[in-house]
Amino acid sequence: MDKIKRFFSENDQFAKLSGIELLEVSPGGAKTKMKIEKQHLNGVWVVHGGAVFTLADFTFAVASNSHGKIAVAVNVSISFLKAAREGYLFAEAKEISRGHKLSNYQVEVKDEKGDLVAMFQGMAYQKKGDLLDCAKPT
Repeated sequence: MDKIKRFFSENDQFAKLSGIELLEVSPGGAKTKMKIEKQHLNGVWVVHGGAVFTLADFTFAVASNSHGKIAVAVNVSISFLKAAREGYLFAEAKEISRGHKLSNYQVEVKDEKGDLVAMFQGMAYQKKGDLLDCAKPT
């Protein structure tokens, strides 16, 4: 799991730009956090839905690739349940099912109090390639 964690921590440029920290990777699971900064806020001074989605989507990506095979999203949805304004957001992805080609994940995004901010569901397609063999584009 350390290699998978290092792979995503070093290679996911958008997660880096968004200030997302990968805390933990387990088979079919992942945990992340994001400190809420000014750039994460929308026009009414709550965390932008896109920032919450990015946190959940990255966590889903790590969990779905945690088995070492390249997995890509084919369908996702998110429900926003509570606004957040400051502090940290935490996301945890759990594998619900995993077949030969398709797998399903649920991601909960919570605030520092443990209140549910968003629920994300994602379906991934497992490709034939190995994740750690992905070459960095030149």
